Amino acid sequence: MILKASQRGGGGELARHLLRLDQNEHVEVHELRGFVADDLRGAFQEAYALSKGTRCRQFLFSLSLNPPQTADVPEKAFKDAIRTVEKELGLIGQPRAIVFHEKEGRRHAHCVWSRIKADTMTAVNLPHFKMKLRDISRALYVKHNWRMPEGLVDQRDRSSLNFTREQWQQAKRAGLDPKTIKSLFQQSWAASDSLASFSRALEEKGFWLAQGDRRGFVAVDFRGEVYSVARTVGTPTKTVNARLGDSAKLPSVEQVKATITQKMTEAIRADIRTAERAFAEQSTGLALKRREVVSQQRAERQKLKEQQEQRRVRETKERAARLHTGMRGLWQRFTGRYGKIKRENEQQAQQARLRDQGEKESLIAKQLADRRTLQRDIREAKSAYDQNMKELYRDVAQLTQTQGQQQTPVQEPSRSAAEKERPPIQLNADRTSENTRSEGRGRRREPK
Repeated sequence: MILKASQRGGGGELARHLLRLDQNEHVEVHELRGFVADDLRGAFQEAYALSKGTRCRQFLFSLSLNPPQTADVPEKAFKDAIRTVEKELGLIGQPRAIVFHEKEGRRHAHCVWSRIKADTMTAVNLPHFKMKLRDISRALYVKHNWRMPEGLVDQRDRSSLNFTREQWQQAKRAGLDPKTIKSLFQQSWAASDSLASFSRALEEKGFWLAQGDRRGFVAVDFRGEVYSVARTVGTPTKTVNARLGDSAKLPSVEQVKATITQKMTEAIRADIRTAERAFAEQSTGLALKRREVVSQQRAERQKLKEQQEQRRVRETKERAARLHTGMRGLWQRFTGRYGKIKRENEQQAQQARLRDQGEKESLIAKQLADRRTLQRDIREAKSAYDQNMKELYRDVAQLTQTQGQQQTPVQEPSRSAAEKERPPIQLNADRTSENTRSEGRGRRREPK
């Protein structure tokens, strides 16, 4: 279970993020502990109001708990992990909120604590919390017998294909998976040792080097998207400059965009539009199916919740009826029956809670399995589209390279030493102008 956390403020923004149903298939506010408010926004507002009595600006500690993609993790496992984090970080007894998210067939949880201690009006100090969370995460993988990610075993083996939100949005506009873009850049970087070789390697994949606004190295694709070389490769800017040299030798971004636009044919544009339209139609169908599945699952959960509530009320009344009042109640107490029945009622109530929790967990596991099947279809469609777009990027690169070769001016044959020493023939001005115009037209004409 990967644990990621941060100290932060902005309770209102965090509450909106945690309650977003447009980005999550299911959202459940599982617990609000230590707050007067009974909703998430109100709870975070309380934490903010309390923090105003201190100098603490990052009054919240937000933790996300992400188990492996296909693991069916019960609520108890999440809460056990949360209790371990509380103990190790000194957050025991602090007000907290637990929210469960389900997205793309995967279930994960968020826990947010208030760092402010109400009795002392001080903030809980959290030194080295990232290192402590890393150790807890490793222990959870061992405890649940999950396959531990290589980056968690050794930080030096962390994936180089991680990307920022900005890179994800840029890749989405480009029609490629962000990991694919990073991989293409890193392959080109690993296979080159100079500006010329790196430029050729990128162009073969459909990207062209240019000079950025700050004289840095950037790459441009045929859509006009601009990528920072250092950020996309994952290499410090100094290292990039040391290998590639001076970016002033390269054309500007606008010049590269103009060149690409000029060389792209209508045929390749039509192929791109066809691929995008086919993927859009397929994605629309899968998105509609996903909405139908999620809507049906929400209805099933609501129905189960109502049934369990009705049964809970009925069983509570039945248990309460066993404890008599008046003279019969006094007789139960006198004979010791009252305490025995009360203990039996508590045991039955606990068993009923476990039964209801088991029913809920079974339904969630079944629904997660259904959505994983649908998510596999979505991933396959995206993978096919991604592969198609990679080929189109290469086609654009080959097309522009071919046209560049065709448009290269033919060099004049070398003149002999005798010809060089021969004095030029004197022509009148009109004749010279006419020849000059003719030679100019000849150089601009492309060979058939």
